[in-house]
Amino acid sequence: MSLLTIGAFAKASRLSPKALRLYDELGLLAPARVDPVTGYRLYAPGQLERARLVAWLRRLGMPLARIREVCDLGERDAAAAAREVRAFWARVEAETAARRDLAAFLIDHLTWKDPLMSPTVEQAAEPLEIRYAALSDTGLVRESNQDTAYAGPRLLAVADGFGAAGAPAGAAAVRELRRVDAEGVGTGVVPAGELLNALEEAVEQAGRAVRDIAGSGPAPHEVGTTLTAMLWTGSRLALVHIGDSRAYLLRDGELFQITHDHTVVQSMVDEGRLSPEEATSHPQRSLLLRALTGGRDAATADIRLHDARPGDRYLLCSDGLSAVVPTEDVRRVVGSAPDPEGAVRELVALANRAGGPDNVSCVVADVVRPVD
Repeated sequence: MSLLTIGAFAKASRLSPKALRLYDELGLLAPARVDPVTGYRLYAPGQLERARLVAWLRRLGMPLARIREVCDLGERDAAAAAREVRAFWARVEAETAARRDLAAFLIDHLTWKDPLMSPTVEQAAEPLEIRYAALSDTGLVRESNQDTAYAGPRLLAVADGFGAAGAPAGAAAVRELRRVDAEGVGTGVVPAGELLNALEEAVEQAGRAVRDIAGSGPAPHEVGTTLTAMLWTGSRLALVHIGDSRAYLLRDGELFQITHDHTVVQSMVDEGRLSPEEATSHPQRSLLLRALTGGRDAATADIRLHDARPGDRYLLCSDGLSAVVPTEDVRRVVGSAPDPEGAVRELVALANRAGGPDNVSCVVADVVRPVD
């Protein structure tokens, strides 16, 4: 069978000669033969299928390194290659959803900067308050408690420390957010952009505080903490989240998880490699992809705003609750407890009745109208 010149092969595969030369250099699509005299690349017709697959995957935006893996896998197991493409696209959709949320916030933020769109007094957000309670417990197995739970008039926070200095790491992270609260950033009419910027700076300070604590030990990268917190602004809650502690919203009787776990297992669920049911018993379900650690590279936290309504109830918890107690049982308690104090006590009791294998921390807050 005759070989095709690079020009003919480029036309047949819908790849440019420049792209073919690059893919040859990267080992992604090597020519069948290179003329020893002219240096011209020659391709076999049988290489067209791989070349077309490369072109399609590039249109999806897949990185070249991953394209090579998919193409090599496809030559051995087409079904496995298809699963890789499905996993990649699931990740793209998840990232697109996150960018969509940010775009919605920016549109809202910029709209309210327009004087013509500024709310009148009648349109202003209804003033609301929160009633709250926090409780942290060592559990029935661990010797010490590395969790930190805090609730105040404007700040709600849960941190789950890990490593030799996990307890001071978690406490330090929450302490940095309490500085934002003490400075009154959440009070009065604060532009949303300024509030989110203040929280982003506070998370950076929290990361530095954790690194300072971890740096005094022999393995700083093994020390760190999760952090899930909400700053109350009077009509909105600004959410900060990194790690696998969680925030839930109970609204109209339905319980919604409003944070996304930064774990290896959750990423596998996102990519379609695991079902949610399989994730609950996976041996690596606690392995974190993102957290505040003593490592040199700073991890990025999720930061966004949530509009609050009267009657909303928020739950922040460490994985000592969410990984031990079924979600339906959590929903039942959060939905039926008469007040935040009763809710946190019953949630901790549930975790301990389930064996209490880990420290457990809960913060519950109710959004209410002010009492005249």
